[in-house]
Amino acid sequence: MQSDIRLFMVIPCYNEQEVLPETSRRLEEKFGKLINDGVISGDSRAVFVDDGSADKTWEMIDELHKKNPLFQGVKLSRNRGHQNALLAGLMTVRSVCDVAISMDADLQDDIGAIDEMLQKYKEGAEIVFGVRSSRETDTAFKRGTAQSYYKLMNNMGADIVYNHADFRLMSSTALEMLSEFTEVNLFLRGIVPMIGLKTDIVFYERSERFAGESKYPLMKMLSFAFEGITSLSVKPIRVISGLGVTIFSVSIIILIYSLVRHFTNNTIPGWTTTVLSIWAIGGLTMISLGVIGEYIGKIYLETKNRPRYIISEYLGDKDDKVNLVDVKICRTTEFDK
Repeated sequence: MQSDIRLFMVIPCYNEQEVLPETSRRLEEKFGKLINDGVISGDSRAVFVDDGSADKTWEMIDELHKKNPLFQGVKLSRNRGHQNALLAGLMTVRSVCDVAISMDADLQDDIGAIDEMLQKYKEGAEIVFGVRSSRETDTAFKRGTAQSYYKLMNNMGADIVYNHADFRLMSSTALEMLSEFTEVNLFLRGIVPMIGLKTDIVFYERSERFAGESKYPLMKMLSFAFEGITSLSVKPIRVISGLGVTIFSVSIIILIYSLVRHFTNNTIPGWTTTVLSIWAIGGLTMISLGVIGEYIGKIYLETKNRPRYIISEYLGDKDDKVNLVDVKICRTTEFDK
């Protein structure tokens, strides 16, 4: 029996020419099985979003589309980052799909988990999060820093799903609600849980990258983490305020102590404590200014109202009325260079 559920897979790509042949092969196999089993409709699609790749990624997507209508392509005019590329794909297909599943092109996400995600959707879930069942394949350093990051995010007031990246299912209803979030500073892992619809979780084993190099080295991961914290919470500024009150309180105690020592003729001249105090307070001041400046910079970008991304080319079905007009007027997360 043919299903009427139209599934669109959204796969952001940046310099993924090494892995695309295997990714497309596995997706074609999975879609074929789901269609034959009556789980999804025959006009379901896999959409590769080229995030300004410098290699042959787009040429390969174009070739895949010519060979098989299952594969579609969205080409951004320039590199806009993983989160913007993912959003571009989701916003493009939101009016033509019943459900959309996002995953990375490197095959670390388990394609086999798609079946359970669709089952959760049929049971009433509007959003299904793919969650790693373990981190045994990670190094001790990466595992420790990841766990610390999730705890820090939760302590900062960001409602994110533990051990979840961007492997998730969203219904068309959830996608429409996501389109209402127009902020510039994009962190989908924190925004999607804010939608508030019925959610569920599917656990899966995350694999090693099939081919190519990771697009998130340590420094980029740290930058992404900081982006998430400052995009979803104002607690860092509150921490600075609390720290300022604490330092002021300590300074009062030191002042009283110094006056007592002075009037009892027990004053011992020394420059060490003075120098250390100046450097410590100076460092805290610079850190505080940096955090506050980060928030001011985000406010500045919000007021610019620049496009988040511009789609330069779309490879899809002619009969589908995708939201190409809408996606062109979304906004950006960084300065044009």
